[in-house]
Amino acid sequence: MLLAERCESERLRQIIKELQRHRFGRRAETLPEDQMLLGLEDVEQVAAYNETAQDVSAPEGREARARTRRGNRGALPMHLPRIEVVVDIEGKTCPCCQGELHRIGEDRSERLDLVPAQFRILVTRRPKYACRACEDGVMQAPAPIRLIEGGLPTEATVAHVLVSKYADHLPLYRQAQIYARQGIELDRSTLADWVGQAAFHLRPLHDRLLGKLRQRPKLFADETTMPVLDPGRGRTKTGQLWAYAADDQPWGGADPPGVAYVYAPDRKADRPIAHLAGFEGILQVDGYAGYGKLAERGDVQLAFCWSHMRRNFYELATPGPAPIASEALKHIAEFYAIERDIRGRGAEERRLVRQQKIRPLAEAFERWLRAKLALISQKGKLADAIRYALSRWEGLTRFINDGRIELDNNVVERSIRPITLNRKNALFAGSDGGAEHWATIASLVETCKLNDVDPLAYLTDALTRIVNGHPNSDIDQLLPWAYCRQDLKAVA
Repeated sequence: MLLAERCESERLRQIIKELQRHRFGRRAETLPEDQMLLGLEDVEQVAAYNETAQDVSAPEGREARARTRRGNRGALPMHLPRIEVVVDIEGKTCPCCQGELHRIGEDRSERLDLVPAQFRILVTRRPKYACRACEDGVMQAPAPIRLIEGGLPTEATVAHVLVSKYADHLPLYRQAQIYARQGIELDRSTLADWVGQAAFHLRPLHDRLLGKLRQRPKLFADETTMPVLDPGRGRTKTGQLWAYAADDQPWGGADPPGVAYVYAPDRKADRPIAHLAGFEGILQVDGYAGYGKLAERGDVQLAFCWSHMRRNFYELATPGPAPIASEALKHIAEFYAIERDIRGRGAEERRLVRQQKIRPLAEAFERWLRAKLALISQKGKLADAIRYALSRWEGLTRFINDGRIELDNNVVERSIRPITLNRKNALFAGSDGGAEHWATIASLVETCKLNDVDPLAYLTDALTRIVNGHPNSDIDQLLPWAYCRQDLKAVA
């Protein structure tokens, strides 16, 4: 009885520590990159301030510091327009002999200049013609097709609104405030109308993107909450935004990376089954049990995430002394050290290295976990962490025999991060339909980023082509990875 009470007390203490860490501690195992960059910005600003003060107080070293800056700044892109300014001497007569000076060369320097974003108005004129002889009928060229019939914006303007909202995380009301500063009064509801119409035209692209990803032999999957306004109850409900991503770059695969988001009002296991209908291959996921039903069909093999498994031990080791959890972290660190060395190598080479170096480590780690589980209370959080790992051991170690599989699910978790930033700024989607629009446009924007394609130029061109009747049979030409920088420069 006393032993049971002690175990229960220890379990409750651990729960309290976990809640304290969640409430007062860091939310991630490592410092978030964005937060770290904010701190570095301040440090760099102070350094620049001190360097400027040094230039003023010690001008004799200014040229040396300027040479250092010129050596570190790199080259400016060649596609940017150059506006040349010639700074010449006033007279070309030699001050000594009064002879004519001749040019022997020049110094050339480049600086990056910025012209602020500027609205302009495109005026379309359509002359009318009539015949003086027969006076029957009027001839006039047909009006160009518009994305927003009877509306003000060009396709480029609508694309800018989409990119500002879904790539730069600016809600529509903030965009309306920015435009108002330039004298353009656009109501938030007007911008919302533009986004909704654009989402309708882009929906086939989203469906095709998801369909192309389903044809891949390996995908990552994850989901995040999506608060959605529920007017009937006067509050928000919790929907789910599912993310399905592919990225073969870590093992040198030829297929381009991509990610497709799909909104669903709940987190039922039937959702990924419907989203991935027809998919056959390896699905790398976290420990959510709902994916198990997908694997029951036999066409899908689950590969589990070591990062999620590690987190359970990390949460135990962080609050205070936890020898077993800390030792588990050391075991897992050995796996990641080997993976860092083989990142970017071919799939077969990765498989051979894993079988040679990681397989013995995995077998030893499994034996260690089982031995420790037999020695500790079965009701504690540590036992839960060990059972979590052992119950998913086959999926956790599937990467050893397949060089295409990653150690963790971080690829898709990185794709989830922009969604969380948007959610933080917008707070919630206005409806289920708004959440679906969110998934449609964010899929195209994030796939552009993964393929180093400018989302603004891409969306401008894609919307223009769609409005002008781009054939559905050639829809693959409008997927983000079908674009390259040269194509988009020609469009611009």
